[in-house]
Formats: sequence, C-alpha cells, structure tokens
Amino acid sequence: MFCCFVEILNIPFKALPLMHNPVDNWKTAKSIYEFSATDIDGNEVSLENYKGHVCIIVNYTQLAKMHATHAEKGLRILGFPCNQFGGQEPGTEAEIKEFAKGYNAEFDLFSKIEVNGDNAHPLWKWMKAQPKGKGLFGNNIKWNFTKFLINKDGEVVKRYGPTDDPEVIHCKLPKYVITLSSF
Repeated sequence: MFCCFVEILNIPFKALPLMHNPVDNWKTAKSIYEFSATDIDGNEVSLENYKGHVCIIVNYTQLAKMHATHAEKGLRILGFPCNQFGGQEPGTEAEIKEFAKGYNAEFDLFSKIEVNGDNAHPLWKWMKAQPKGKGLFGNNIKWNFTKFLINKDGEVVKRYGPTDDPEVIHCKLPKYVITLSSF
C-alpha cells in the first residue's frame, strides 16, 4: 500500500476558479499555481500556497527523509496517491494517511488522483505536457515514484523517472533555490 502518491480515489481534483473548465484549460496554465487539489483530509488546497517554494510533486512516500531534512529551508513535497499501477494504492484516504505515518511522511498529502488517461488530474496533464516534463518514451507516467521538480515560479524544471534515486534530486536542488544552497 502507499506505493503511488499522485492519483485519484473517487474524489476529483478541482481547478481554481481561474481555470473554469480544467479538462480543456489545463493547456493554457503557466504554472502549478493555477491549480488546486483536494488534500488527504478532503479540503481543497490552492497550489498558490506553494508560491515561492521549490516543490517536488511525487506519487509516493520515498521522499519523506528529504522533506524532514530540508522543509525548514523551503522545500515542499506534495504527495498524490495513485492506484493506476497494479492496484498498489487501494486504501481509503484514512488508510493512506495512517500508512504514511509509518514512513514518517509529514509532507503534504493529497487525495488519490489519476495521472494517466482521460481522467488524469489537470495538474498532471499540464506537468507532462511541459517541455521539461515530457517522458522518455511518451508522456504517460510509467509507474509509481515519478517525480517532478518545480521551481519557485511554479514551472516544471525536471521530470524524474520511477527508478531515479531521490539523491539525484537532492543534488539538483541548490541550482534552483538559493535558500536551499546549504544542502
């Protein structure tokens, strides 16, 4: 359980009012700040709350240690559970939240979403369509653990595959944020 952090249960992500029709208008978004998502407790959260922070958007808890080490320096990790990959995330939001505690994942958790297909959350459609968010063999998310590094302006600066070790991301962070340069 808790393998895939970035997809849907049956609680759809909602777009901010700026994006009146998220299915069509995600293509016109300029940054992640034009989206909102339902958190693990059912509250709608505007991604504008992360403005000015370097973010890693991921579909798993593997970044818990990095978050614990660098949250004070401004790093934000947004975890989105997903059950599109071999049924690895079948639990309820409450079960996922409890499972995450076992891994000391204290970063922001969102409700399950879909990351691929027609029902993919608009944020994920947008990230995958960005020049630096495209996949190696097509844009679909291949498996859990795909990670997107987002700069302070809300732009995708790098997509990391499921097998990329979090340490690879850790090494790139100082390039994007001066306040994180003491890594």
